Amino acid sequence: MDVESDRMSSERLHRHLAAFNVSRLEPGLPSSNWEDDLHREYAHRVTEGRDLETLRLAVEPLGFESAGDSDHFVRWFENLAVVGPGQGHPLFAWLAEKADLAQMRWFLTQEASGEAGFEDLLAYAQVKLPPRAKLECARNFWDEMGHGKQGAMHSQMLDNMVNELGLQPAVATTVWESLALANTMVGLATTRRYAYHALGALGVIELTAPGRVKQVAAGMRRLGLSGHTRAYFDLHAALDISHAKAWIREVIRPLVEANPACAQALAEGGLMRLRCGERCFERYFEDLRCDKQAGHAPAVGLALC
Repeated sequence: MDVESDRMSSERLHRHLAAFNVSRLEPGLPSSNWEDDLHREYAHRVTEGRDLETLRLAVEPLGFESAGDSDHFVRWFENLAVVGPGQGHPLFAWLAEKADLAQMRWFLTQEASGEAGFEDLLAYAQVKLPPRAKLECARNFWDEMGHGKQGAMHSQMLDNMVNELGLQPAVATTVWESLALANTMVGLATTRRYAYHALGALGVIELTAPGRVKQVAAGMRRLGLSGHTRAYFDLHAALDISHAKAWIREVIRPLVEANPACAQALAEGGLMRLRCGERCFERYFEDLRCDKQAGHAPAVGLALC
Protein backbone atom coordinates (compact mmCIF):
# COMPACT_ATOMS: atom_id res chain seq x y z
CA MET A 1 0.00 0.00 0.00
CA ASP A 2 1.51 3.40 -1.01
CA VAL A 3 1.60 6.42 1.30
CA GLU A 4 -1.43 8.14 -0.23
CA SER A 5 -3.67 5.06 -0.17
CA ASP A 6 -2.54 4.34 3.40
CA ARG A 7 -3.49 7.90 4.39
CA MET A 8 -6.93 7.52 2.80
CA SER A 9 -7.48 4.24 4.65
CA SER A 10 -6.48 5.87 7.96
CA GLU A 11 -8.74 8.81 7.24
CA ARG A 12 -11.78 6.60 6.63
CA LEU A 13 -11.03 4.56 9.75
CA HIS A 14 -10.70 7.52 12.10
CA ARG A 15 -13.65 9.45 10.73
CA HIS A 16 -15.67 6.27 11.27
CA LEU A 17 -14.41 5.89 14.86
CA ALA A 18 -14.83 9.59 15.62
CA ALA A 19 -18.47 9.47 14.61
CA PHE A 20 -18.93 6.37 16.76
CA ASN A 21 -17.31 8.06 19.76
CA VAL A 22 -19.59 11.10 19.46
CA SER A 23 -22.68 8.90 19.77
CA ARG A 24 -21.07 6.46 22.22
CA LEU A 25 -20.22 9.09 24.84
CA GLU A 26 -23.42 11.14 24.64
CA PRO A 27 -25.97 10.51 27.43
CA GLY A 28 -28.87 8.52 26.02
CA LEU A 29 -32.25 7.02 26.83
CA PRO A 30 -33.58 3.46 26.68
CA SER A 31 -34.50 2.24 23.23
CA SER A 32 -36.33 -0.78 21.91
CA ASN A 33 -33.39 -1.18 19.49
CA TRP A 34 -30.83 -1.64 22.23
CA GLU A 35 -29.79 -5.11 21.08
CA ASP A 36 -29.10 -3.83 17.55
CA ASP A 37 -27.19 -0.93 19.08
CA LEU A 38 -25.05 -3.37 21.05
CA HIS A 39 -24.22 -5.36 17.93
CA ARG A 40 -23.18 -2.15 16.15
CA GLU A 41 -21.12 -1.10 19.17
CA TYR A 42 -19.37 -4.47 19.22
CA ALA A 43 -18.34 -4.05 15.57
CA HIS A 44 -16.97 -0.58 16.30
CA ARG A 45 -15.12 -1.78 19.40
CA VAL A 46 -13.43 -4.55 17.38
CA THR A 47 -12.32 -1.97 14.81
CA GLU A 48 -11.09 0.27 17.61
CA GLY A 49 -9.26 -2.61 19.30
CA ARG A 50 -7.43 -3.56 16.12
CA ASP A 51 -6.30 0.03 15.62
CA LEU A 52 -5.12 0.33 19.23
CA GLU A 53 -3.20 -2.93 18.96
CA THR A 54 -1.51 -1.81 15.73
CA LEU A 55 -0.34 1.35 17.46
CA ARG A 56 0.62 -0.47 20.67
CA LEU A 57 2.73 -3.03 18.84
CA ALA A 58 4.48 -0.25 16.92
CA VAL A 59 5.70 1.40 20.14
CA GLU A 60 6.17 -1.77 22.21
CA PRO A 61 9.94 -2.13 21.57
CA LEU A 62 10.56 1.43 22.75
CA GLY A 63 8.79 0.59 25.99
CA PHE A 64 11.25 -2.21 26.74
CA GLU A 65 13.82 0.48 27.59
CA SER A 66 11.75 1.38 30.66
CA ALA A 67 12.34 -2.01 32.32
CA GLY A 68 13.90 -1.81 35.78
CA ASP A 69 12.96 -0.65 39.25
CA SER A 70 10.62 2.26 39.95
CA ASP A 71 13.49 4.78 40.06
CA HIS A 72 14.65 3.73 36.61
CA PHE A 73 11.11 3.79 35.25
CA VAL A 74 10.46 7.29 36.55
CA ARG A 75 13.71 8.56 35.02
CA TRP A 76 12.79 6.93 31.71
CA PHE A 77 9.26 8.34 31.80
CA GLU A 78 10.38 11.87 32.66
CA ASN A 79 12.94 11.74 29.84
CA LEU A 80 10.10 11.31 27.35
CA ALA A 81 9.64 15.08 27.62
CA VAL A 82 13.02 15.39 25.91
CA VAL A 83 13.44 12.36 23.66
CA GLY A 84 9.86 11.10 23.17
CA PRO A 85 8.19 11.11 19.75
CA GLY A 86 7.31 14.62 18.59
CA GLN A 87 9.22 16.48 21.30
CA GLY A 88 10.88 19.70 20.18
CA HIS A 89 8.92 19.73 16.93
CA PRO A 90 9.53 22.95 14.94
CA LEU A 91 5.78 23.48 14.47
CA PHE A 92 5.51 25.21 17.83
CA ALA A 93 8.36 27.68 17.38
CA TRP A 94 6.79 28.48 14.00
CA LEU A 95 3.41 29.12 15.62
CA ALA A 96 5.04 31.31 18.26
CA GLU A 97 7.07 33.39 15.82
CA LYS A 98 5.67 33.24 12.28
CA ALA A 99 2.08 32.01 11.89
CA ASP A 100 -0.44 34.61 10.78
CA LEU A 101 -3.93 34.84 12.27
CA ALA A 102 -5.57 32.63 9.63
CA GLN A 103 -2.96 29.94 10.16
CA MET A 104 -3.27 30.15 13.94
CA ARG A 105 -7.07 29.89 13.68
CA TRP A 106 -6.72 26.78 11.49
CA PHE A 107 -4.36 25.18 14.00
CA LEU A 108 -6.64 25.99 16.94
CA THR A 109 -9.64 24.59 15.07
CA GLN A 110 -7.84 21.30 14.55
CA GLU A 111 -6.78 21.17 18.19
CA ALA A 112 -10.28 21.96 19.47
CA SER A 113 -11.87 19.34 17.25
CA GLY A 114 -9.36 16.71 18.36
CA GLU A 115 -9.80 17.46 22.08
CA ALA A 116 -11.08 14.31 23.79
CA GLY A 117 -12.02 16.02 27.08
CA PHE A 118 -9.35 15.49 29.73
CA GLU A 119 -11.82 15.53 32.61
CA ASP A 120 -13.93 12.79 31.02
CA LEU A 121 -10.86 10.68 30.29
CA LEU A 122 -9.84 11.05 33.94
CA ALA A 123 -13.27 9.98 35.10
CA TYR A 124 -13.10 6.80 33.03
CA ALA A 125 -9.47 6.02 33.88
CA GLN A 126 -9.80 6.28 37.68
CA VAL A 127 -12.30 3.44 38.04
CA LYS A 128 -11.12 0.86 40.64
CA LEU A 129 -7.63 2.33 40.96
CA PRO A 130 -5.79 2.03 44.29
CA PRO A 131 -6.62 4.89 46.69
CA ARG A 132 -3.43 6.91 46.18
CA ALA A 133 -3.75 6.98 42.39
CA LYS A 134 -7.51 7.55 42.57
CA LEU A 135 -7.03 10.54 44.87
CA GLU A 136 -4.57 12.15 42.45
CA CYS A 137 -7.06 11.62 39.63
CA ALA A 138 -9.65 13.33 41.84
CA ARG A 139 -7.39 16.31 42.55
CA ASN A 140 -6.58 16.63 38.87
CA PHE A 141 -10.26 16.31 37.97
CA TRP A 142 -11.17 19.06 40.46
CA ASP A 143 -8.65 21.37 38.79
CA GLU A 144 -10.11 20.50 35.36
CA MET A 145 -13.55 21.34 36.75
CA GLY A 146 -12.45 24.78 37.87
CA HIS A 147 -12.89 23.91 41.55
CA GLY A 148 -16.63 23.94 41.04
CA LYS A 149 -16.88 27.21 39.08
CA GLN A 150 -18.24 26.88 35.55
CA GLY A 151 -16.25 29.80 34.17
CA ALA A 152 -13.02 28.27 35.46
CA MET A 153 -13.63 24.81 33.98
CA HIS A 154 -10.85 24.03 31.51
CA SER A 155 -13.30 22.75 28.91
CA GLN A 156 -15.27 25.99 29.31
CA MET A 157 -12.09 28.00 28.70
CA LEU A 158 -11.52 26.06 25.50
CA ASP A 159 -15.12 26.66 24.43
CA ASN A 160 -14.69 30.38 25.14
CA MET A 161 -11.67 30.50 22.84
CA VAL A 162 -13.58 28.69 20.10
CA ASN A 163 -16.52 31.09 20.40
CA GLU A 164 -14.43 34.26 20.61
CA LEU A 165 -12.44 33.35 17.51
CA GLY A 166 -15.50 32.12 15.61
CA LEU A 167 -13.98 28.69 15.06
CA GLN A 168 -16.12 25.84 13.76
CA PRO A 169 -14.49 22.54 14.80
CA ALA A 170 -16.18 19.50 13.29
CA VAL A 171 -15.28 15.89 12.56
CA ALA A 172 -15.88 16.37 8.84
CA THR A 173 -13.32 19.19 8.56
CA THR A 174 -10.60 17.84 10.86
CA VAL A 175 -7.48 16.06 9.63
CA TRP A 176 -7.52 12.37 10.45
CA GLU A 177 -4.37 12.57 12.58
CA SER A 178 -6.17 14.83 15.06
CA LEU A 179 -9.18 12.52 15.09
CA ALA A 180 -6.86 9.55 15.65
CA LEU A 181 -5.36 11.20 18.71
CA ALA A 182 -8.80 11.70 20.27
CA ASN A 183 -9.95 8.23 19.24
CA THR A 184 -6.86 6.67 20.82
CA MET A 185 -7.34 8.50 24.11
CA VAL A 186 -11.04 7.57 24.29
CA GLY A 187 -10.29 3.95 23.39
CA LEU A 188 -7.62 3.62 26.08
CA ALA A 189 -9.66 5.31 28.81
CA THR A 190 -12.90 3.40 28.19
CA THR A 191 -11.35 -0.07 27.81
CA ARG A 192 -10.23 -1.66 31.06
CA ARG A 193 -7.61 -3.91 29.46
CA TYR A 194 -5.85 -0.63 28.59
CA ALA A 195 -6.31 0.92 32.06
CA TYR A 196 -2.57 1.31 32.68
CA HIS A 197 -2.03 2.50 29.11
CA ALA A 198 -4.58 5.25 29.74
CA LEU A 199 -2.76 6.35 32.89
CA GLY A 200 0.56 6.48 31.03
CA ALA A 201 -1.05 8.47 28.22
CA LEU A 202 -2.68 10.96 30.60
CA GLY A 203 0.56 11.36 32.51
CA VAL A 204 2.59 12.07 29.41
CA ILE A 205 0.12 14.78 28.39
CA GLU A 206 0.78 16.58 31.67
CA LEU A 207 4.52 16.01 31.28
CA THR A 208 4.95 17.29 27.73
CA ALA A 209 2.19 19.87 27.23
CA PRO A 210 3.63 22.93 29.08
CA GLY A 211 6.36 23.74 26.56
CA ARG A 212 4.03 23.41 23.59
CA VAL A 213 1.12 25.39 25.01
CA LYS A 214 3.51 28.13 26.14
CA GLN A 215 4.60 28.59 22.53
CA VAL A 216 1.02 28.55 21.27
CA ALA A 217 0.12 31.21 23.85
CA ALA A 218 3.14 33.28 22.75
CA GLY A 219 1.94 33.14 19.15
CA MET A 220 -1.57 34.14 20.15
CA ARG A 221 -0.17 37.04 22.20
CA ARG A 222 1.98 38.17 19.24
CA LEU A 223 -1.13 38.20 17.06
CA GLY A 224 -2.93 40.44 19.53
CA LEU A 225 -5.40 37.91 20.95
CA SER A 226 -6.70 38.81 24.38
CA GLY A 227 -5.78 37.21 27.68
CA HIS A 228 -9.32 35.87 27.94
CA THR A 229 -8.97 34.17 24.56
CA ARG A 230 -5.55 32.77 25.53
CA ALA A 231 -6.61 31.69 29.03
CA TYR A 232 -6.78 27.95 28.28
CA PHE A 233 -3.20 27.93 26.98
CA ASP A 234 -1.75 30.35 29.53
CA LEU A 235 -3.20 28.24 32.35
CA HIS A 236 -1.87 24.90 31.09
CA ALA A 237 1.60 26.33 30.43
CA ALA A 238 1.98 26.66 34.21
CA LEU A 239 -0.49 24.25 35.83
CA ASP A 240 0.56 21.14 33.91
CA ILE A 241 4.07 21.40 35.34
CA SER A 242 2.76 20.77 38.85
CA HIS A 243 0.26 18.23 37.53
CA ALA A 244 3.07 16.23 35.92
CA LYS A 245 5.11 16.13 39.13
CA ALA A 246 2.09 15.02 41.15
CA TRP A 247 1.07 12.41 38.55
CA ILE A 248 4.51 10.82 38.60
CA ARG A 249 4.72 10.94 42.40
CA GLU A 250 1.17 9.77 43.20
CA VAL A 251 0.21 7.59 40.22
CA ILE A 252 3.18 6.35 38.18
CA ARG A 253 5.71 5.54 40.89
CA PRO A 254 3.30 3.86 43.37
CA LEU A 255 1.72 1.72 40.64
CA VAL A 256 5.10 0.48 39.41
CA GLU A 257 6.28 -0.18 42.98
CA ALA A 258 3.14 -2.16 43.77
CA ASN A 259 2.95 -4.03 40.47
CA PRO A 260 6.11 -3.95 38.32
CA ALA A 261 4.25 -5.82 35.58
CA CYS A 262 2.22 -2.69 34.81
CA ALA A 263 5.31 -0.66 33.90
CA GLN A 264 5.41 -1.81 30.27
CA ALA A 265 1.73 -0.88 29.85
CA LEU A 266 2.30 2.58 31.36
CA ALA A 267 5.27 3.04 29.03
CA GLU A 268 3.34 1.92 25.97
CA GLY A 269 0.45 4.23 26.82
CA GLY A 270 2.73 7.23 27.09
CA LEU A 271 4.42 6.33 23.82
CA MET A 272 1.10 5.77 22.04
CA ARG A 273 -0.06 9.27 23.03
CA LEU A 274 3.24 10.80 21.94
CA ARG A 275 3.22 8.96 18.62
CA CYS A 276 -0.31 10.24 17.93
CA GLY A 277 0.80 13.75 18.80
CA GLU A 278 3.82 13.46 16.52
CA ARG A 279 1.58 12.47 13.60
CA CYS A 280 -0.56 15.56 14.27
CA PHE A 281 2.45 17.89 14.40
CA GLU A 282 3.81 16.51 11.13
CA ARG A 283 0.46 16.87 9.37
CA TYR A 284 -0.19 20.37 10.74
CA PHE A 285 3.28 21.54 9.76
CA GLU A 286 2.97 19.96 6.31
CA ASP A 287 -0.31 21.73 5.62
CA LEU A 288 0.78 25.06 7.10
CA ARG A 289 4.14 25.17 5.31
CA CYS A 290 2.46 24.34 2.01
CA ASP A 291 -0.07 27.06 2.79
CA LYS A 292 2.73 29.56 3.35
CA GLN A 293 4.19 28.74 -0.04
CA ALA A 294 0.77 29.04 -1.70
CA GLY A 295 -0.01 32.31 0.10
CA HIS A 296 -3.42 31.43 1.57
CA ALA A 297 -4.96 29.70 4.55
CA PRO A 298 -5.05 25.89 4.56
CA ALA A 299 -8.12 24.14 3.26
CA VAL A 300 -9.60 22.67 6.42
CA GLY A 301 -9.02 18.94 6.52
CA LEU A 302 -7.03 18.82 3.28
CA ALA A 303 -3.29 18.74 2.67
CA LEU A 304 -2.16 21.23 0.04
CA CYS A 305 0.92 19.39 -1.20
